[in-house]
Amino acid sequence: MTGIIRSTSPGGLFDKNTFHCVGMNASLDGKNTRSTVCEGIDADGDKRLSYFSLGSDGKIIRENITGTGKYEGMVATGTVQPLGPFPVVKAGTFQDCNHQTGTYKLK
Repeated sequence: MTGIIRSTSPGGLFDKNTFHCVGMNASLDGKNTRSTVCEGIDADGDKRLSYFSLGSDGKIIRENITGTGKYEGMVATGTVQPLGPFPVVKAGTFQDCNHQTGTYKLK
């Protein structure tokens, strides 16, 4: 998955960052699991690696793993609310839009 991030406030944290992700969803014995890792990059070339997982309450949880430049040492957590589903544009792909909320602290 690839995409772009828009901040609620123009110019806010992560605004106009691009990202790419790889992940896996599974349903085993009636239990759903989901884990995704995403690398985001901003206009300055600073990067961050985030981990997304499905919590026991069914909410998607976001954690910051590591970063470079201004994101080095950043602590961030939050939740994700998918706004889809949306129509499939091309077979074998999916489209979605997520609303993310949370907290962060830069080094």
